[in-house]
Amino acid sequence: MRRASSPTRPAEHYSAAGGNVSAMNAEFDWLTLDGDEEVLWADTPHPYSLVPSFIVGVPLSLVLVGIPLLVGSYLSHKNTNYVVTSDALYRKSGVLSRSVQRIEFDKVQDTSYSQTFLGAQFGYGSVNISTAGGSGIEMSFQNVAEPQSLQSLINERIKRRAGPETDAEGKAAVLDDILTELRAIRRAVEGDEGAAAGDDGPDEGGTDSDSDADASADALEPSDFEFDATTDER
Repeated sequence: MRRASSPTRPAEHYSAAGGNVSAMNAEFDWLTLDGDEEVLWADTPHPYSLVPSFIVGVPLSLVLVGIPLLVGSYLSHKNTNYVVTSDALYRKSGVLSRSVQRIEFDKVQDTSYSQTFLGAQFGYGSVNISTAGGSGIEMSFQNVAEPQSLQSLINERIKRRAGPETDAEGKAAVLDDILTELRAIRRAVEGDEGAAAGDDGPDEGGTDSDSDADASADALEPSDFEFDATTDER
């Protein structure tokens, strides 16, 4: 969610660290950023993505049927914008109306990219975004240049937003599993030793040995093992 205490500024006040922002003919008047949010990448669909529409529309335009197809494809292309900021992903679309979609990085669960035959030849494709709890693809950056690089940028931002806390939780979970296994092994070993000692002594000794084994195994704590839960900030 947006931080209500942070001032907002139009996105045109920011310069992008990557992406072909100069290719965007429309201004960022539709996008409002938090005070510390910066545009990292921005673009429109690749110009060559219009080629299939022209291949179909130009011959049909001879009978006037293809003209609406050509105009519609061109206007859709010019009015579609994709933006990646330090906090979220944005997609703006619509010709007569405007639709703006926003997904924060901490909600992104999976990313993928795909390319058609023409896309592979001319270097464009689609990057698909799935969110936790969502059904299927929630956002798609369609026909963008260098989709693999864009996917890498998005994955990098996801890891940064996750931060050291996620790594610490993962390491703590692994440590808990190790401790559980160690306790089970210690109970088994000391239980065998107690059973062997019980063969040479009274039956009561076996009960004391089992109790000692359980107490010794349960005495293992995560503090007995040291690990570094910090990660390097890049």
